[in-house]
Amino acid sequence: MSKKAVVLLSGGLDSATVLAIARSQGYEAYCLSLDYQQRHRAELDAAERVTQALGAVMHRTVKLDLSIFGGSALTDASIAVPEAPAEGIPVTYVPARNTIMLSLALAWAEVLDARDIFIGVNALDYSGYPDCRGEYVRAFQAMANLATKSAVEGRTISIHAPLIEMTKAQIVKQGTALGLDYGITVSCYQADAQGHACGVCDSCRLRRQGFIAAGLADPTRYASTAKTA
Repeated sequence: MSKKAVVLLSGGLDSATVLAIARSQGYEAYCLSLDYQQRHRAELDAAERVTQALGAVMHRTVKLDLSIFGGSALTDASIAVPEAPAEGIPVTYVPARNTIMLSLALAWAEVLDARDIFIGVNALDYSGYPDCRGEYVRAFQAMANLATKSAVEGRTISIHAPLIEMTKAQIVKQGTALGLDYGITVSCYQADAQGHACGVCDSCRLRRQGFIAAGLADPTRYASTAKTA
């Protein structure tokens, strides 16, 4: 029997690596993206490129406008994206975003009769978001198996976070070994419409440092004005 998995896919480096891992493990991948009116909507085009490159069975994009709440530099144009490291949880944190996306993935998994959900959260080289920690993933899995018809009937759900304890360099090496072309992904929090990265936001900094630490060439498409030192 085939193994079905719902894979949350933003179009960035981490989620693309997770899709490559799921495919390498023999899963039929049903990819789910979220159009939440994010500032960096070029990542949605990247998500489509990644699904085609890695052979996903299906790719669905849910439209859910989180800009009506704001509260994040990614959903409120009046809040600037930080271009230097800062203490604490940064303003690029989108309130409850991973909970929303996992809930949508859980709903689709039930419809598909899929027992596995993959998410690209990482607790080492990340921006300090509270919903990227292992304890959060474990708590959501416990909730999922209390809240769903399939689990109550014995078909429990597993939430896979294969990158959770990996450095960005380890992630880049893993994806490269699986044949993933990171040049088709977009990680920048303020990428332009063509997906060119700014080179200075937190996501760009972590991504670039990952390639340097891995000893691999950085295939990121930077804007002509980007600063990457």
